[in-house]
Amino acid sequence: MEQSVIFDLDLIKRYDKAGPRYTSYPTAVEFDKTFTDEHYKQQIALSNERGGPLSLYVHLPFCDTVCFYCACNKIITKNRHHAEAYLANLHKEIALQGVLFDANRVVEQLHWGGGTPTFLNHQQMRELMLVTRQYFNLADDETGEYSIEIDPREADTETIVLLREIGFNRISLGVQDFNPIVQKAVNRIQSEKETFAVIHAARANNFRSISIDLIYGLPHQTPASFAETLDKIIAVNPERLSIFNYAHMPERFKVQRQMNSNDMPRPEVKLEILHRTIQRLTAAGYIYIGMDHFAKPDDELAVAQRKNKLYRNFQGYSTHSECDIIGLGITSIGSVGDSYSQNQRSLEDYATSLNNNKLPIFRGITLSEDDKIRRAIITRLICHFSLNIIAVEKELNIHFFDYFADVLAQFDQFEADGLLSYNRNQITVLPAGHLLIRNICMVFDYYLHQNTKQQFSKVI
Repeated sequence: MEQSVIFDLDLIKRYDKAGPRYTSYPTAVEFDKTFTDEHYKQQIALSNERGGPLSLYVHLPFCDTVCFYCACNKIITKNRHHAEAYLANLHKEIALQGVLFDANRVVEQLHWGGGTPTFLNHQQMRELMLVTRQYFNLADDETGEYSIEIDPREADTETIVLLREIGFNRISLGVQDFNPIVQKAVNRIQSEKETFAVIHAARANNFRSISIDLIYGLPHQTPASFAETLDKIIAVNPERLSIFNYAHMPERFKVQRQMNSNDMPRPEVKLEILHRTIQRLTAAGYIYIGMDHFAKPDDELAVAQRKNKLYRNFQGYSTHSECDIIGLGITSIGSVGDSYSQNQRSLEDYATSLNNNKLPIFRGITLSEDDKIRRAIITRLICHFSLNIIAVEKELNIHFFDYFADVLAQFDQFEADGLLSYNRNQITVLPAGHLLIRNICMVFDYYLHQNTKQQFSKVI
């Protein structure tokens, strides 16, 4: 795959519209409340029949303070006792789900997200991992990928030692920006010292991978100020970086109203930040994986992409496409059998389901054959920037240009604009199209063209 990225400002401005991030297809806006726990159990039976490894996602929603940019599912509280009842219910759900899956199926991936997973105290983290191991067959440390999201303000060296001890071997750190003016505006005061202390502790305790999250488009950011943060991060040499585009949607996320819209960088400033970031990271030896992600050439993501084995799921890019994902905790999303499902959104509804020994399914969707075909196309394009049409026709039992006759006019326009090239055998996304891969995927999205009222972030 051609790994370079061409930053064409005119093209970006022309194509910079809202669209899905395709962590799933169909996207979560298509999930429906008619999908119940009984439907989910049917999909588990199908999953067991097919066999294969599993992935666990555990949602821990609590945060001590709110970051004004955040659009995640979280509960803000300084009362640490609030986690106790939640964890008791989470343990119940792990037990209920665990007995439904074949015991010989191996969990190859596990991820704790949030919220702030390290909001929990050390004993709570130990117990949660112990319960997980009681009901699921976790792979050993050499083959398993066990990751956790870290807020450096909620972790120290002792915490990192504990996390490695209980089985984690990868961490993802939220940084966003080191600039003190930006940090004050977004209500996330986080020093370089405490951030780097966590990174150094992770290295000292043999964590296999460190990923750093940054956000561009926050109040008061400039190309020069963001470059300073980026240079400091590059200096500590993380294996992966995620550079997220901040989507300011205060009408949808109330907490974002705490920031002054007049302090947001203008669109042309955001694009300049992105342009310089891509230049700086590629010069530092990072590979552009796609969307917001960069990785070292020897990182598993980059290796999987070169081998055409990269996948995309609700946690972003993944190296384990064969895993069914079990979502645990409020709002968590799973992918089991031919379905997606999401858990209850509130603590109260989650507790009520579990107190009745019922799986806490809130909504979901069973994929049609058309959904699976379109998902396969979108996934290949967003992961590998190419599509072997002959292989896809054989695998999916379709004639590609008949099945997708409606996309040809748009593909001709993409080709004229230099985003891709295509013939009867192959689609190749060109370097100018890498940043606009969401636009290319969107032409295959049946639901997007049926409902123009869906709310998504801008593609750039």
